[in-house]
Formats: sequence, C-alpha cells, structure tokens
Amino acid sequence: MFTKLNAFFNPEQFQGWGKKKNYFEGWYFKLISADEKIAFAFIPGIAMDAAGNQHAFIQVLDGKKQTTVYHKFAINDFIPQLKKFSIAIGDNNFSEQQLQLNLPKIKGTLNFSGNVLWPKPWHSPGIMGPFAFVPFMECYHGIVSMDHIIRGKLEIDGATVDFSNGRGYVEKDWGRSFPSAYFWMQSNHFSEAGISLKCSVAKIPWLRSSFVGFIAGVWLKDRLIRFTTYNQSKLRKSFANEKEVEIVLENKNYLLEILAHRNNTTQLASPINGFMNGRIEESMTSSIAVMLTDKKNNKILLSDTGNNAGLEVAGNIQEIIV
Repeated sequence: MFTKLNAFFNPEQFQGWGKKKNYFEGWYFKLISADEKIAFAFIPGIAMDAAGNQHAFIQVLDGKKQTTVYHKFAINDFIPQLKKFSIAIGDNNFSEQQLQLNLPKIKGTLNFSGNVLWPKPWHSPGIMGPFAFVPFMECYHGIVSMDHIIRGKLEIDGATVDFSNGRGYVEKDWGRSFPSAYFWMQSNHFSEAGISLKCSVAKIPWLRSSFVGFIAGVWLKDRLIRFTTYNQSKLRKSFANEKEVEIVLENKNYLLEILAHRNNTTQLASPINGFMNGRIEESMTSSIAVMLTDKKNNKILLSDTGNNAGLEVAGNIQEIIV
C-alpha cells in the first residue's frame, strides 16, 4: 500500500504495482543531438491484455530515418525500483538522470542534467492535476522532464554518435488505452535554449459521456506557464488538416497561440486495452510556431518556432475539433 501511495504522488515512478491485465505503462525518452542531425525516441514499457498475457518492450524510433523497431521482452525482464523512477528491462536501464542501452544495434550510456520538472504538490500530483485522483481514467499522463542537457555517446549500427550538449525530454503514459482522438506536440528546440513547449488535446471518456481535455505548458527559462482543463483555462480553437494543427488556449493572464506544421511520420505501436495492438503516426521533424501573450499588458512573451518537434494526430479528430 505504501509503495502505491508513494508512486501516486510521484507520477514519474512506476504506477502499475499489482496490475495483472488490461494495463500498459510506458516512458518516452526523446533525444536530439547538438547538431540536430540525429533524433531518437526510446520508449520502454509494459503491456498486459484482458487475458493476462504480459510482456515488456523497448520501442525505438529513429526520427530522421523514419524507422521503428519494437523489442519485446519477457515480463520478468521488467524490474522497477521502489520509491524512485528507475526501471530495468533486461540489460537496459532508464531513470531521470540516465539511459543505458544494450540493444542489438544500439548500445551506450547517456546522462541527463538540468532537468526541468513539472510541479507536483500533494493536491495536484503532476500534469494530471486533480484528475490524478479519479480512479477510472482511460489514460494518465506524466512529465518527467520538460527539458535537459544530454551527455554521452551511443553506438548505433556500428557508428559512434555523440549526443553531448544535445537536448532531451521525457514523459510517460499509463492506464488502459490511448484516447480515441488526440493531438500531441512537443519541442524544446527554439531559437534560445531554455524554452520548451508541450501541448495535448484529447477526447476524455467521463462516466457515460466525454469531454475535450487539454494540457499545455510553456517553460520560459525560469518559469512554467500552464494551460489545463482544471486551472480555469479555455480551449478557444482546436483544428487540424493534412498540413497543420492549430490550437489556441487562454486563461485570465495569458493567451497561447500554436500553429504546428506537420511533417513525415513513422508508425508506432500504441496501447488498446493494455496491449500494444494499436498504431499511431509520429513525426520528430515537425515545427511549431508559438506566440505567448501576457494579457495584462498586451506584451508578447514568446514569438518563436520550435523545431525537431514531436507531433501526433491520432484517431477521429472530428471529436476534438473546437
């Protein structure tokens, strides 16, 4: 019981203690090299279907070459640590400060520093806010680090790739399934270091109905400006076509206008009722134009474009058009 309670208030940690079926949990490690020529996402996790079949996995996305590999492991190879975010899958290890890989074509160790955390007070544990206390949510979400510096090298397909002074981002999801429709985007590659954007809009099942929920955060060097369903922000626009995704969010202090330009995507496995049988398309080479305005003095705090952006447009998006 204490283990579950400790994990609940620390969403970056493993949440699936005692789960046997209809459950998934995965972390998303995004890595961009300093010269921005190399972009990878490593996604470790576990999957359990309705019959109790279970396995661990490490999904690898090469964002530039647009390839994916799904490495499957026995569930016993998945070993989470108590009271901290640290998981092992076979000879691979993942934590807030480090990533150690020993995969067939990728090996090495990367270290992270200067991690930007999402606040997690007891009454609002992480990015889910008070929704974290709702026991029947389809999918829960967490931010491990909005932005950090990478040190170290990986051997990829026999070649040494130096990620030192590159930038990274880490988030996670857990629950039963991804939403039936959602937009997700993230970039920490703006014209200046120390700026990061994460934004998602999704159809959220709620009892016998549903609503369009949203979470966005802009890290501006020393402060995090948040727009969420639960902090009295409003979703003014949510739209997508084959080329663009447009989102406008507003609260009493700020106006956030986002225009994401979609680029080539790669197919990833995604969870449906706990098992990784779904398919989504993700780009790691999109761009996101962002304008953040302080409404009190009509001052533009940020007008910039984030590159190397992660972008997903999934499901029946008509359900989340506003």
